[in-house]
Amino acid sequence: MPRGKKLGRPPTWTRRQLIDGIRFRTRAGVPWRDVPERYGPWARVYDLFRRRQRVGTWQQIFAELQAQADAEKLITWDLSIDSTVCRAHRHAAGARKKGTCRRNRPAVSPSSRTATASAARAAA
Repeated sequence: MPRGKKLGRPPTWTRRQLIDGIRFRTRAGVPWRDVPERYGPWARVYDLFRRRQRVGTWQQIFAELQAQADAEKLITWDLSIDSTVCRAHRHAAGARKKGTCRRNRPAVSPSSRTATASAARAAA
């Protein structure tokens, strides 16, 4: 990991805690705001992650670990090509939202409706 600058006030949170917060977030898949407080404030954890991402640190670490694992024959490079087609449901594909998607309602003719409440009482 690259070293930070040593200017100014000493940090409240150690870099190890912040990196553990990044690891927790990526492993658990939680939003940044849900990173536990023991790893530091979520905004500080996110800030460290973004700064390292902008300079390409995470990609360098991944490439180095991948190269080491490949050198030790821990990675098998098998290709799997699948030619099946995955079709989306018509609702997801931009189909009409009205018409065939509505629930079926029984057809009611205007002549079968009672016009007033007094006519309904008379019919009963």
